[in-house]
Amino acid sequence: MAADYTLLYDADCGFCRWSLDKILARDRDGRIRPLPLQSPEAASYLPGMDEQTKMASWHLVLPDGTVRSAGDAVAPILRLLPRGTTLASVAGTAPGVTRAAYRLVARNREKFGRMIGTKACSVDPSARAKSERS
Repeated sequence: MAADYTLLYDADCGFCRWSLDKILARDRDGRIRPLPLQSPEAASYLPGMDEQTKMASWHLVLPDGTVRSAGDAVAPILRLLPRGTTLASVAGTAPGVTRAAYRLVARNREKFGRMIGTKACSVDPSARAKSERS
């Protein structure tokens, strides 16, 4: 199956790359296509979004072009993963909590990246996606 969802992420953030790599490892059907926010193509998915908002979180582009950002992307992403529906239901039932948790992690992503260390810096989720789709 071809990727029908695009997940835009900050390629300059080690924690972001590491997290996305974990998601892609679970995406056995290859439904999620990673795309760095820094790529020229990313702008076409987020027309009119200012740079600060764009870089503040990840953005999931659904097949119909709808964009879900930050905590609002958590439940849809989880639904794409094996055994993710239960967690997606929890995230969807408490969207305020999910958004707050996402903001907390996003504000501290540099700290989390340092905690993960060199593992975070060496991960290239785009390479995983390319090798799995070959």
